[in-house]
Formats: sequence, structure tokens, C-alpha cells
Amino acid sequence: MRALPSAPVEKVIVTYKSQAAEAGSNTAAKSDTAEKAAKTGEQLSFERRLAGGGALVDLGDSATKQDLTEVMDAFRADPAVASVEPDIRAYAMAATPNDTDYAKQWDLFEPTGGMNVPAAWDKTTGSGVTVAVIDTGYAAHSDLATNIVSGYDFISASADARDGNGRDADAKDEGDWNATDNECGTGSKASNSSWHGTHVAGTIGAVTNNTKGIAGIAYNAKIQPVRVLGKCGGSSADIADAITWASGGTVPGVPANANPAKVINLSLGGASSTCPSVYQTAINGAVQRGTTVVVAAGNSNANTSGFTPANCSNVITVASTSREGNRSFYSNFGTIVDVAAPGGETRRGTDTPGTVTTPENGIYSTLNSGSTTQSAENYKPYQGTSMAAPHIAGLAALLKSAKSTLTPAEIESAIKTNARPLPGTCTGGCGSGIADTAKTVDAVTGTTTPPTGNVFTNATDVTISDNTTVSSSIAVTGRTGNAPAALKVGVDIKHTWRGDLVIDLIAPDGTVRNLKASSSSDSADNVLTTYTVDASSEVANGTWKLQVRDVASGDTGYINSWSLTF
Repeated sequence: MRALPSAPVEKVIVTYKSQAAEAGSNTAAKSDTAEKAAKTGEQLSFERRLAGGGALVDLGDSATKQDLTEVMDAFRADPAVASVEPDIRAYAMAATPNDTDYAKQWDLFEPTGGMNVPAAWDKTTGSGVTVAVIDTGYAAHSDLATNIVSGYDFISASADARDGNGRDADAKDEGDWNATDNECGTGSKASNSSWHGTHVAGTIGAVTNNTKGIAGIAYNAKIQPVRVLGKCGGSSADIADAITWASGGTVPGVPANANPAKVINLSLGGASSTCPSVYQTAINGAVQRGTTVVVAAGNSNANTSGFTPANCSNVITVASTSREGNRSFYSNFGTIVDVAAPGGETRRGTDTPGTVTTPENGIYSTLNSGSTTQSAENYKPYQGTSMAAPHIAGLAALLKSAKSTLTPAEIESAIKTNARPLPGTCTGGCGSGIADTAKTVDAVTGTTTPPTGNVFTNATDVTISDNTTVSSSIAVTGRTGNAPAALKVGVDIKHTWRGDLVIDLIAPDGTVRNLKASSSSDSADNVLTTYTVDASSEVANGTWKLQVRDVASGDTGYINSWSLTF
């Protein structure tokens, strides 16, 4: 545990007995304070009357512990005084967790690629919310055990389930290994068990402040393992039934869920250009029951529109970002991505597939050491949009815990509205940016987060009509000196033919720096990226403008938001 700072006491609170004149008269209290000052030789002053009736007396900023003792003794010796106590300091309790591997969880706290989680923990930790992890099931782990509630095994084929039967109430992960190549279809490779669901669960709800392992994002939420993936993956029929059951719906032949989940995490998917109706029906039912559904965008470095259930409606589709704040090299992208979150990179895109060359840049979480069946518990870094999605599921649980009346649509809107532009780059579209946990929690609880000091944003929409020039302004204050040589300009423009657009950054002195030229062949939607500009010759403080020119007819849009990161 972190020790609290030792702050000097500069004031005392004096409560007088009700019959004493000082109890109701500030004049009498001031007079008594002056008498005590003369008696002790201290520079005492009556500051104000507190709401509870006590008198706040200032000792001055040079008072020592001995001075404090003498002053308190003098007040205590007065028969008119009921009590005297020091005016002590209090501190926000969002302290750094004492979990031994917390330092490896850059995804929670690093300002570049992290999700600003710790600053939310003094407001919400997920209490009262159950998150269903619809995945491979649960491999027993002491860093999760007290947060696990009963789930269900929805794998209907006993051969795939590897537990000797079909569906049952035991969500134990029996392993998803493949013994030989092509066992699960042409092109499939032999592989060990992934213990994927346990890794996902740890990110959401690992037990925290237990002096071991890692910290979970919503560490007081409950995790419900729902098993749908076994040997050779899982079927859409089983997954759809699992979505229905987890959210409190009725599934023929399956007992009712005693702990319906208000958040579902689906770190799974397959190729499909449309969302199968079996998925969409189940998802719609879950959302109607008040359950937020979070889905991984996929790991094919392709447009998310070709993967399901990421391309279904009524879900939060999550892309993956790296420690540097770029779109992860493997992450899917596109206009149907809603938001991004850390998914890490355990290797660089140019490294040999299957190798682990940068483990420190992966997402570290709970796992099992067994190559096929369960063995000893452990922890390892993984990469994937499967790792990004549980960050958003954890955030959704924090929001639902903080304000139980939030609907799935309100949760999705809050997450997207309060995301920040990627500090790096995202080709193809990463939604509204990297989710900001503390900012989102503050938004739904009605509190405000102080500016970080280096990020300035304008989220007011500005319409871009055909053949017009528009601008959006940001007033930068509180900076010293010039802007940096690597000024980050985050741009989120919604437009149906981005090649029509010319985008410029205009400095306070009127200097124009071009960020994007027009292109008649660029028919893609939207501009959602971060530009790096050498602005070291410009004074930082002043009004900066993002200027957008539409140079053609037929397509329109608007500036959704933009930001400057110094």
C-alpha cells in the first residue's frame, strides 16, 4: 500500500460548549483566539465559522508540532471548550494498486497508449455489475477466483467440448488445442490451448490490491465465464444462445441465469460480409434487456465490415492500439469501428508471425501454463483485438456501476464522445479514438476532469458543405515558449468522399501548414487520423485553427472534433 504524505497541521477546529458565548458569536470567538495567542505566544487568528458550528483557527504556516501541542492544550484547558482537533488533510484514494505486476500494465496508466484507468477508481470500481465473458471458459486462477460467479458451458457438440457431454453448468476451460495441421479445416495449424477466456477475464476483473499479479479494470465487478469456444472454435448457434442466456433471456433446456450480466464481452469472430440473423436477434434481445455488448473488431488487418459479430448492429466494436498509440498492425479497421483500446503488440508487424519479440508491449493478464489441459496458473502478455475489447467491457462495467440507470446506448455514446484522438496513426478508421476511462466516468457522474495540461480539444461540430471553406478554433493557454517540433494534430472529420478535402493547420500568427491535399481518386469515407507537425517556430499560446476546404461537389460532411497535443 502507498503511504500517505505527512503534511504539517496549520489549523485547528475548536468546538465550544453550547452555553458559551463563543459558540454563537464570532466576535467572542475572535477574542478568545487572541487570548490563546497571548498565552501561547503563537500567531493565531480566527478564520471562519464552520457549518457544524466549530471555529477554524489558523496557526500560520510556520507552526511546529510543538506549537500545535501547546495551542491545543491551551484550548483544552478552557472550560468553555468542548473539543479541539487538528484540521488534517485527506487524499483521493485512487492509489497505485499493490499488485506485484501492475507496473507491466501500461495499457491502464501510460499517457500515450494507456486508457487512463486509475484516475476513475476513486469514483467506481465496478461493484454490483456482472460481466459475461463469452469465450473458451475459465481456467482456475487465484487472481480471479473471488470475482468469478457461476457460468455455463454452451458447447453443444461433446467432441468439441472435450468434457464428455454437451451443454452443462460447468464453464471450465477444457482446452482448445489442435493436435495436427488441418484438423480444423484446410489451412488450420496445430496449436496449444490458449486459455483465451481467462486472459480476457483478467483484464476486466482481476482481483486488485491483493499483493499479487495484476489489477483488473473493473476489479469489484463479477466475471461470469460462458463457454462457447472449444476444439476448432465455436458455432454461431451456441454463441447466440450464450448471448441470450448471459443477458437474462430464456434458452430452451437451459436453467435461467441466476446472475444476468449487464455487460457481455465477445472477443471472438469469423468471416462474414453480413451479420447473421441468429447473432443479430440475440444481440437485440440482450440490448433490450439492458445489457451492453462489446465485440472485438478482428485481427486480419482488414475492413471490419467483413467480420462478424463485429459487423452487427447494437454492439460496441473495438479496434486495437499499440503502446505507442498507433493502430496495432494486425487490427481490423473501418467505419463500423466504434472506438479503440489497447490490444498491444507482442511483436512488430515486420517480425516473423508466431514469434514474441516485444512482450513488454503486449497486454499482460491471467493465464494457465498447460499446453493442452489445465496446469499451473500463470500470467503472460497477449496481443489482439481480443485484448482490446475487454478494456471497453471493463469501462462499461465501471459506468454501469457508477450510474445504474445508463442504457447500453448511453454507455456507448459516453465512451465514444469522451475518447481521445490516437496520438499515433490509424489508417482505415479506428472509431472515435482511444477510450479515456476517467474522462468517461466523470462525464456520466457529472464531475469534470481537470485538463491534462498538454491536450486541447474542440468537439463542436462544423458543417462542411460543397465547395466551401470552414474552420474550427482552439484557444491554447497556459503554455510557455514555442510549440513542439512534434505537435500532434488529431483530426476526426466525417465525410462521404474524403478526397474532396484539403486540410490545413493555421498557427496563431497566421502561418498555414498543409496536413492533407485533395485527391480525386480517394473515395473512402472520413478522415480519422493524427498528423505530426513541426511547429517549433510558433508560440504555443494563442488561437489555432483547423481549416477545411471542400473542393468538389456531390459529397458533404462535418468536422466532428480535433485536438492539439503538445
